[in-house]
Amino acid sequence: MNSYRCAVLSIVKHAYVPRGVASHPQFELVVVADDAAQPDWVHERNQRLADEFDIPYVKDVERAVSEYNVQVAVVSSEAERHCDLSVRAAEAGLHIVQDKPMSDRLSECDRLVEAVERNGVKFVMWNRNFLPALVHARQLVEAGEIGDIRAIHCDFYFAKDCGPPVGSRGPDDPPINWLEHQIAAHVDGSDGGVGREPMGELKIEGIYPLAYIHSLTGAAVKRVFARTASHFHQVHADNNVDDLATVTLEMAGGIVGTLAIGRIGASSHPDIGEIKLHLTGDKGGLVISEARPEVGIYYRGQPPHEFRHQRIAVDNDFLIMEDFARAIETGSETVLDVRTGRAIAATVEAALLSARTNEVVNVNSA
Repeated sequence: MNSYRCAVLSIVKHAYVPRGVASHPQFELVVVADDAAQPDWVHERNQRLADEFDIPYVKDVERAVSEYNVQVAVVSSEAERHCDLSVRAAEAGLHIVQDKPMSDRLSECDRLVEAVERNGVKFVMWNRNFLPALVHARQLVEAGEIGDIRAIHCDFYFAKDCGPPVGSRGPDDPPINWLEHQIAAHVDGSDGGVGREPMGELKIEGIYPLAYIHSLTGAAVKRVFARTASHFHQVHADNNVDDLATVTLEMAGGIVGTLAIGRIGASSHPDIGEIKLHLTGDKGGLVISEARPEVGIYYRGQPPHEFRHQRIAVDNDFLIMEDFARAIETGSETVLDVRTGRAIAATVEAALLSARTNEVVNVNSA
């Protein structure tokens, strides 16, 4: 097997992406790097991961890439920096594993697509497409068990808290600062939207259900109609971003898609949330619970934030990197390549515009 030396380019969010990369024996984390001008809290998180893997932390991205002879960049910065770091990696000839979302701006996604394709490197957006239930569902669809897909719906509700609920603060209280809140929320894992730019659930988590829909149908989204609300959490209301949304998708081949997404609070569900897909074909239907297979674990003194339902047989991280290695070595496309990532970002952008204008919006295809 070929082996690949990896540089982690910023790790301000949770370390699930670099840890997932390191779960595969062909990939070795050898250095953490970031720009020296980043604030202290960024450097602290970068140093923490470097210490965990007993590797250096270099406050100079280009020097780290050059001196440590790396072939792969792992990008998990604030969302607004994702594409810039990935473009710099592509220009250095590195293959790229990037955290979601691709970016908070479609123009940045276009810049990344151009850099990846011009430099002939491979790109994968971190995803959940290799969870057992999704793998099984793809097998059934590809085997023709339900015929041609006519409609698909995804519920994607994350049971995570995000600070005080809507209406719990006084009228004279100042708005909650987005970045300060996300930095503090890192402790309990509810900081999915870390960055200076406020982002709602569609931008933060929309990649997952939209990647499922693309994986199962292979159909491009043409037009969307969406509704959004700041329904649950004060931080979303104060920053005018969604924590609840519905989207209707007009897709190629006459397929109709629908999506309901939200951050619904930890007390709403014993697991990570209610995540299901419903497929209707011309020969039958299919309902997929993303969490299956799982076991319920309840015991005296159980910590309040521990998930009661534990997933089993999950090799998602390993399989993403197995697929990535195959793409590097054979020239095949990855499970969620740069063009698909850009298409998902364009769908999210169109949905947010639709929610603001109350109109059907065409998706900006590349």
